[in-house]
Amino acid sequence: MTVQLHTLPNGFRIVTEHMPGLASASIGIWIDAGGRHERLDQNGIAHFLEHMAFKGTKRRSALQIAEEIEDVGGYINAYTSRELTAFYARVLKADVPLALDVISDILLNPIFDPAEIEVERGVILQEIGQALDTPDDVIFDWLQERAYPEQPLGRTILGPTERVSQFARHDLSEFVADHYGPERMILSAAGAVDHDTIVRTAEALFGHLAPQPAFTQVDATFQSGERIELKTLEQAHFALGFEGPGYRDDAIYTAQIFSTAFGGGMSSRLFQEIREKRGLCYTIYAQTGAYAETGMTTIYAGTSAEDLSELAGLTMDELKRSADDMTPAEVARARAQMKAGLLMGLESPSSRAERLARMVSIWGRVPDLEETISRIDAVTTGDVREFAAGMITGAAALALYGPVEKAPRLDDLRERLAA
Repeated sequence: MTVQLHTLPNGFRIVTEHMPGLASASIGIWIDAGGRHERLDQNGIAHFLEHMAFKGTKRRSALQIAEEIEDVGGYINAYTSRELTAFYARVLKADVPLALDVISDILLNPIFDPAEIEVERGVILQEIGQALDTPDDVIFDWLQERAYPEQPLGRTILGPTERVSQFARHDLSEFVADHYGPERMILSAAGAVDHDTIVRTAEALFGHLAPQPAFTQVDATFQSGERIELKTLEQAHFALGFEGPGYRDDAIYTAQIFSTAFGGGMSSRLFQEIREKRGLCYTIYAQTGAYAETGMTTIYAGTSAEDLSELAGLTMDELKRSADDMTPAEVARARAQMKAGLLMGLESPSSRAERLARMVSIWGRVPDLEETISRIDAVTTGDVREFAAGMITGAAALALYGPVEKAPRLDDLRERLAA
């Protein structure tokens, strides 16, 4: 398998990886424009644009966009994150040109029909309502809000109902004009693809785009805070976040290994102590996420109101212990889980295309898998213990949702950690 990267004169980047023996390919365009690139009055517009991409172009109706891909057995979709928006398709080898033509059409020629905007507005408002009715989804938005208050990175991707209700055609066009420049686009393809052919096609489709002025991104600052929402639910939901490294920081590998060992699987400390030994919950885990300049290690659990205080206290105790006695065996297991997850995930062209785009966005290149694995292997038990110790004394954010009247607050958890 060969990774090839090419940049057009206007800054548009094309990265491909041919995977021998495959009859299909995944191809898409990743744009460095997500929730954190919105002004306050635009919150939710990047996600709204993702929806509108499939609602018609100058060449195709919304139905034709769906039919042309599905007529050949393909699949097309999109997603919005806080840092990226992606439009991608999975098709057979012969239909790669079609997929690229459709994706380029929805990006370059949207019509933003006012009638379709109203239809999709209703869909998005339903999506927001569904998210608010899903406690173990919305609690992470609240945690993000408390960790990065009054900052773009702390805002919900979907946006608040009052703003989504007001977006008009000119708002969508303005965001595209400001952020969908060629130097912020990455065409990524993996599977049964030919690099030279895709480069020629991309040059014909995107080579005419003029570069845009650089976007000035303000670094986010992690802050301590808490959000408590009382509601009559079956379970109390608990999410605790600690400041972590950004994805360009080598410490991200240590953070990921720590969260895997601490709460990333059935053999992890949290799962074994809180669920298996004590039966205090059904779901509990830890995970690490990262952005360009910051990140967060999060602990989540759902439990009964009666058990929440005990669960939270024991979790703090385990966190303290991990800084002192995390074992080489636990770290080795976490390293193995990370490496296996990485390699297994890259057996599909969709995962490959995603990784290629993310690596080019982050590094401007695609590191060899061996380089990534060597960085994982370089993390020592001492590194993990030191990371845990630093995390305990650093900034933290807390979100609680449900019957949480008697739940410990952030100051209570800090006292438990300091005891």
